[in-house]
Amino acid sequence: MEDTAIPYELPEVENHSFFFIDQRVEPSLEAKLHRHDAWELYYVVHGRGNRMAGDTLQPFAAGDVALIPPSMLHRWEYVADSADEDGCVRYLMVAFSHSLVERCMEVFPELRNRLFGVSFPTDALKFGPESSRTIRKVLSEMNGMDELGRLSAMFRLLPVIYTTSDRTFAGKPMRIERDVRRMQQICAYVMKHYVHSIALDDIAAEVGMNRSAFCSYFKRCKGMTFSQFVTQYRLNTACDLLKHSQKSVSEICYLVGFNDLPHFVRVFTSIIGMSPSRYRKQLNTGNS
Repeated sequence: MEDTAIPYELPEVENHSFFFIDQRVEPSLEAKLHRHDAWELYYVVHGRGNRMAGDTLQPFAAGDVALIPPSMLHRWEYVADSADEDGCVRYLMVAFSHSLVERCMEVFPELRNRLFGVSFPTDALKFGPESSRTIRKVLSEMNGMDELGRLSAMFRLLPVIYTTSDRTFAGKPMRIERDVRRMQQICAYVMKHYVHSIALDDIAAEVGMNRSAFCSYFKRCKGMTFSQFVTQYRLNTACDLLKHSQKSVSEICYLVGFNDLPHFVRVFTSIIGMSPSRYRKQLNTGNS
């Protein structure tokens, strides 16, 4: 699987026990799929889009609050047209290590009494209306606080996020090695069979999944449908043949798995931005 486990270190804040940010950023600049060794409590102030957390893709909107556990792959992908008049989306976030929770429970009996016996979640969670309202209020208040005030606010947040029943499932951790092997298997199958039509049922069976589960899985991992992936692979192969062979456009059309020349030319032009003939001519002009 490509570009999934991007290392992402939270900023080191000297003499602070956790990280707080009020972020306004252009949607395209938001972090790619990544993970870090910290709990992430995230409040969407402005914007909407899709959140990937572990194995799950869910839509999100302004007002949503979610908790991502340590080491879980995740990404908040904002829709461009949900930005404000300055072209930005906004979120509030706190990130903190699990050791902070453990140390606080050791030192402060009041917190230990509240969290005693709690099973810390391994799944990502989305908070419901009541708990979201409480968390939004505390995170918003943190903006105007000094460091001691923010620490005090954290003591109010921890019992809420770990003990409330007002929350729903938002994603399970992915076993990366399994997903890498499965995606390698899919890619190898496409490389072997792209010249012919590839039925969804066949590729799904190849990796031991049903058709529906395969489609959801592939879209989550690759960010495109399987059909789009196969088309892109065929076009990449066509570009390589146009560049390095003397075969005609018609021959290349059938060699890369298209069975209709006009359709091949339309798809190529739409995605590559020019016709196959012009693409080859431009290459020859550049090499002359």
